[in-house]
Amino acid sequence: MARGPAGAAAVLGPLLWGCALALQGGMLYPRESPSRERKELDGLWSFRADFSDNRRQGFEQQWYRTPLRESGPTLDMPVPSSFNDVGQDGRLRGFVGWVWYEREVTLPQRWTQDLGTRVVLRIGSAHYYAIVWVNGVHVAEHEGGHLPFEADVSKLVQSGPLSSCRITIAINNTLTPHTLPPGTILYQKDTSKYPKGYFVQNTHFDFFNYAGLHRPVLLYTTPTIYIDDITITTGMDQNTGLVNYKVFVQGSEHFQLEVRLLDEEGKVVAQGTGGQGQLQVPSAYLWWPYLMHEHPAYLYSLEVRLTAQTAAGPVSDFYALPVGIRTVAVTENQFLINGKPFYFHGVNKHEDADIRGKGFDWPLLVKDFNLLRWLGANSFRTSHYPYAEEVMQLCDRYGIVVIDESPGVGIVLTQSYSNVSLQHHLEVMEELVRRDKNHPAVVMWSVANEPASYLKPAGYYFKTLIAHTKDLDPSRPVTFVTNSNYEADLGAPYVDVICVNSYYSWYHDYGHMEVIQLQLATQFEKWYRTYQKPIIQSEYGAETIAGFHQDPPLMFSEEYQKGLLEQYHLVLDQKRKEYVVGELIWNFADFMTDQSPQRAMGNKKGIFTRQRQPKGAAFLLRERYWKLANETSFDRNGKMGIKTCWLHHK
Repeated sequence: MARGPAGAAAVLGPLLWGCALALQGGMLYPRESPSRERKELDGLWSFRADFSDNRRQGFEQQWYRTPLRESGPTLDMPVPSSFNDVGQDGRLRGFVGWVWYEREVTLPQRWTQDLGTRVVLRIGSAHYYAIVWVNGVHVAEHEGGHLPFEADVSKLVQSGPLSSCRITIAINNTLTPHTLPPGTILYQKDTSKYPKGYFVQNTHFDFFNYAGLHRPVLLYTTPTIYIDDITITTGMDQNTGLVNYKVFVQGSEHFQLEVRLLDEEGKVVAQGTGGQGQLQVPSAYLWWPYLMHEHPAYLYSLEVRLTAQTAAGPVSDFYALPVGIRTVAVTENQFLINGKPFYFHGVNKHEDADIRGKGFDWPLLVKDFNLLRWLGANSFRTSHYPYAEEVMQLCDRYGIVVIDESPGVGIVLTQSYSNVSLQHHLEVMEELVRRDKNHPAVVMWSVANEPASYLKPAGYYFKTLIAHTKDLDPSRPVTFVTNSNYEADLGAPYVDVICVNSYYSWYHDYGHMEVIQLQLATQFEKWYRTYQKPIIQSEYGAETIAGFHQDPPLMFSEEYQKGLLEQYHLVLDQKRKEYVVGELIWNFADFMTDQSPQRAMGNKKGIFTRQRQPKGAAFLLRERYWKLANETSFDRNGKMGIKTCWLHHK
């Protein structure tokens, strides 16, 4: 809750420099190389929330022009993190409006004096709308809280005898009917109950609207003629791996490109020249999912070297990209990876943890992946927004398959299907595909979760959105996750895989687990009869408070969660022999939500607590997932079943 302005526009802006620009350039992850350096800006930043009634004081007083401390008191704020749970000021936890971050950065002398060096500022994530200044000069603006953006700041840091620069970032977490996810600002006008100007942020999704600089912020360099983007697609011709590449260069039209593909031992297995081509790899090692093959997650390295001659002398740039050779295909009843049937047995996750909120944290991330592998999970969905790039990199390395989802959650208002909303959604999908297109772990795009896809505008909206995503990346199937009636779903005809969420004996028929098998079987049969497409049970589960026990089982007890899952599994075991190609539990771990009588300090549907301790259901799923892995795995010769999988299990 918050006290604030008299209109929603005053909370969000109006946006000072207009709408975000159309996509320009690539979004290669900033890796160090002989031609590239990076400087991490994680750590303590100066921070201030604008508590003024109209949330506009920072702009009215131009806080970006001078050090933030000169215009008022500041707090130390760790980056990356959400600002909501770090401090003890209760007003910050549910704050809606503009907050300000600032960091003074000392630059290497070479960066400020070498005009052949390009200096780029990259923000991994700023939720939700961000405006960036360097030394008081506006350099970037971005809408969307889950994807990176960057700005070339070379001219600013090379304009004089500078050894440091001041980075200021203003972030607004207000959600409107046209943001992703959407939301509304509700003004309470009854002054007998609420103070004047009182408002709350309403949302239609079940997780907390954490805000701030959630992911790493850094500066990196490239030469002024540089490799801007690389697009990889892979295939197989019998035993020969095919790596199709296209390299985009900025800064000059006159350059040479050399491309080499190295195996995991550093041996060159293929090479080529020019901006695009195909590399052929005899007897290629394929990228297989975890537990599907005895040698999963094999990664080659694509090395791209650029050379150019300029009046100032030779210029070179070097970039290395991990590459997994694999194929993805969908039939009317199977999901195929490398031509073999793949069964998703995994989880839904959230970027969420104590204190840090949605802030990126390496120890937490590695712990989560160790739990996934312990569980025998081979996949997860990035519910309900894109996760950090580093998460995708670990999925590539460990063989964890990803359904990569946009922030299109809670699209339930008619105005959220407007052309304005659609245009923004299209741009978000462009940003997502641009960022994650080269990850072999990503096997499918999800454009939305549980939208009101029965509303009249939804048909055109999703037809356009899905077609655009397929144009961006023809190599992967596209879905959205539904819970609407199969007859009323206007978007389902356009997806490649049906993803269905259902919570039988939880949100209705409370406590009556005896109806689950009938209702779930009916769900699958109706969806498949209507669309003849493979189906994933993309969510199912029950709220469970760790340590609550009751027998016979009652809701919220650990016994009820286990019993409900077992009823689902009986039907899943029948239908996976026909057309069901996956099951993803809701949820991997407990997570925070808005306060309500239905949520006891967050959503407790995790099989692990928020502190990553297992509930009874985790052991149940572990037994199931390892059993499924042994039934659906292949050795190098294509023979089903990998007995060595059980070594990890035991």
